[in-house]
Amino acid sequence: MIRAIDVKAPKGLIGCRDGTIYEYDVPSSSKKVIMESHSDGEVWGLAPAGDNHVITSGDDNKIKAWNITSRKCEATGKISSDSRKAPRGGASSLTELPDSQCARAVAHNPHNGHIAVGHNDGTLTIRAGATKLDQVVHTNQNSQEWIEAIEYSPAGDKLAVGSHDNNIYVYSVPDYKLLGKCTKHNSFIVSVDWSKDGNFIRSVCGAHELLFFDGNSYQQDTNGASNTVETEWATSHAKYGWLVDGIFPSGTDGTHINSVDFSKDQSLIATGDDYGLVNIFRNPCRGGHKPISLRGHSEHVVRVLFHKNDSYLFSVGGYDQTLMQWKRV
Repeated sequence: MIRAIDVKAPKGLIGCRDGTIYEYDVPSSSKKVIMESHSDGEVWGLAPAGDNHVITSGDDNKIKAWNITSRKCEATGKISSDSRKAPRGGASSLTELPDSQCARAVAHNPHNGHIAVGHNDGTLTIRAGATKLDQVVHTNQNSQEWIEAIEYSPAGDKLAVGSHDNNIYVYSVPDYKLLGKCTKHNSFIVSVDWSKDGNFIRSVCGAHELLFFDGNSYQQDTNGASNTVETEWATSHAKYGWLVDGIFPSGTDGTHINSVDFSKDQSLIATGDDYGLVNIFRNPCRGGHKPISLRGHSEHVVRVLFHKNDSYLFSVGGYDQTLMQWKRV
């Protein structure tokens, strides 16, 4: 649906309801896309994919692959053609699309290129690659609520899927058979981390619990905080722990912090919050530390992730439907 036009012969611009802008050549009646975007609900899914791409997904039935160098959309895939509600507890959103056509979690496997997509009806789909987003190689529906966190293990042989049904589902890769579940959380899963050796899983839930699980048996390690003191983590998304105690302003309970990521060189901690800010702290961040706060998003920042070589930081804002690329200088 066309929402705006402008003409300066022989060229014209056409702006559409789905966020696409076309440049139109009047004499030849040809057109080309010069901008496109997410266009409905919220955008939560974020995953750097290799050297050149970053993947986003949202409540508009779109998964997009953006080229980091050209800063343009290079591929778009459909989340689903099915129309299903979540078995229970759907995600809150302004979109009118069914839960099955919305996705708020994505992850990239650098070993085989797979893109894992967590739908808002609990469906998990696996796409063939960053530029093959419509090629679905696996589908399952084990989760009973929407999926917020997905992480591949460092070796790429397992996938952990954190659901709002309070469980973490662990699958083998590349056949995606269910290996087991981490079941001890009392609320929905908001982040999942693997240790570098794959022997531990660390997770945070909506009840402010930081729990640890054995990465092979998937049973809770009740002494995980002490047993992992010397453990190196492949990712660091947990918003609780000694290294991140200072990311919360005085008088807050931490619920306004939506996302945490450490730079690959471990020198910086990035957070995204409900105030529309991307915050950068030194690592470790203890009480009283002050961040550099980056402004640009007009809505709550739901995901922040560093590029594989730390040259960029990516962030997405929920209702502003915007991916931002910050350059580290």
